[in-house]
Amino acid sequence: MSTITKVSIDGMTCGHCVAAVTEELTAIEGVQDVAIELNKGGISTATVQSAGQLDPEQVGEAVAEAGYLVVADEA
Repeated sequence: MSTITKVSIDGMTCGHCVAAVTEELTAIEGVQDVAIELNKGGISTATVQSAGQLDPEQVGEAVAEAGYLVVADEA
């Protein structure tokens, strides 16, 4: 059974931002799909489908590795 995790991300402004965050989130073990709704100049939302529950700290680190900030996350 898949789990959906929504993550709010600050600082994303373009397609390159989306690609960078998608690449980092996809690298997390168990992640099956990542869809990002870009909100230029605001808070973007990443919807992550995974095989099981994701560690919020690991998700935050992946987003930070791409150069952005998780402002809230919810399962």
